[in-house]
Amino acid sequence: MATTAGAKKGLWSTIRRIAASDRISGLIMLGFALTGLVLANLPATAHAFETVAETHLFIPYTNLDLPIGHWAQDGLLTIFFLTVGLELKQELTTGSLANPKAAAVPMLCAVGGMIAPPILFLAVTALFSQIGPGEPGTLILTTTGSSIPFSEMSHGWAVPTATDIAFSLAVLALFAKALPGSIRAFLMTLATVDDLLAIILIAVFFSSINAWYWFIGIAVCAVIWAYLVRLKKVPWIAVGIVGVLAWIMMFEAGVHPTLAGVLVGLLTPSREMHGELSPRAERYANKLQPFSALLALPIFALFATGVHFESVSPLLLASPLVIALIVALVVGKPLGIITTAWLATHVGGLKMAKGLRVRDMIPAAVACGIGFTVSFLIASLAYKNAELSAEARFGVLVASLIAAAISGVLLSRQSKRFEKAAAAQAAAAEALADAEAGESIDGNGTGQPSRTTKPTTPTEHPGTLADGTASVEIDFRH
Repeated sequence: MATTAGAKKGLWSTIRRIAASDRISGLIMLGFALTGLVLANLPATAHAFETVAETHLFIPYTNLDLPIGHWAQDGLLTIFFLTVGLELKQELTTGSLANPKAAAVPMLCAVGGMIAPPILFLAVTALFSQIGPGEPGTLILTTTGSSIPFSEMSHGWAVPTATDIAFSLAVLALFAKALPGSIRAFLMTLATVDDLLAIILIAVFFSSINAWYWFIGIAVCAVIWAYLVRLKKVPWIAVGIVGVLAWIMMFEAGVHPTLAGVLVGLLTPSREMHGELSPRAERYANKLQPFSALLALPIFALFATGVHFESVSPLLLASPLVIALIVALVVGKPLGIITTAWLATHVGGLKMAKGLRVRDMIPAAVACGIGFTVSFLIASLAYKNAELSAEARFGVLVASLIAAAISGVLLSRQSKRFEKAAAAQAAAAEALADAEAGESIDGNGTGQPSRTTKPTTPTEHPGTLADGTASVEIDFRH
């Protein structure tokens, strides 16, 4: 029995280490995303994959009758948003967002990074609608030849707004081992604010409010949750039931149900209580991390990219929607971040972290062009047209891969520069220490000169002795 328990504990520890590794968890999620795209378009697996994705599961006595693909999006993804809510609460209380003045630049950069991509997206799609094939004011999808009005295409303006922190940190872990911690901290703060803004964006623009009385139920669930998680001994069964009820009521109210996770996460205590050594929000987020990183996100990515195209060809890359998303994420994200950072420091008088310059943030800003998770979610919410939704998710995947590749190259070069600078600084410090040690040896009475001791120069002093004999006195001085 003890051996079995030890094996289970060892297995769980291994799972937690894997989930905590930005590099491994990011690659797992990317692998599931590419697998979904392949399974949905291979003739041998496309039908079976679609059958599984479209199989409906329902909860009795509710309107919850969704296909498995939507359960992955609306249900499993709630675990990810609950983790986000817990981390946000901790950051707002004791973390990087607790001091708005210190976090002002990355917070503003998050805003700039969410404003620039929609502008470029709308500009590119508007340009295609005027000079591209088809009637003015319309765009042609290259894969199907369908004509889409610009007004409908423009609904996707919010798709390129979000940054996927998991993938961004995975790129940093892979290519930027020697970067100073201030760059990672800047990116973490920026991504945290980015998540918060994305949550607000989903709530405001992608909710269709239904009956008002559901919001009373949501408020009641929120109050009960806040009370239960503050008890000395938390009744987890009751907490789980309240969380599920909040999710159902959020769905019935017309608000995206994943935001229920954010709501209850923000209501969880983020300071030590009842003599505990760590805040509950921090502990719960750590415990949920394996389920979020290794279960919820990979399965969501599998179904999010599992979209079928009539013909998978290089023509997909020429789609106006795909091109607009690539420009918005790969160019718009870093452009908005760096421009905002420059204005905040050179015009607004704010300061970057010590030793960090605006240009040092360019590689990390390019990594922020990795949209992925939340961008996939917004693409499915923004477009009711299945063709547009499929191409939008494909565009997000391609843009994210391009941003990851470019940032990987830039981060690798930047990391090598920092590594060389650190090595040179270490060598200079060692030489200085040797010099000081040499001076100390020379002055200790041993008579052994140090490497830094100047050579002695003999000085002759001619003279005459008392009996008239000529003499020369030699004086050795440094």
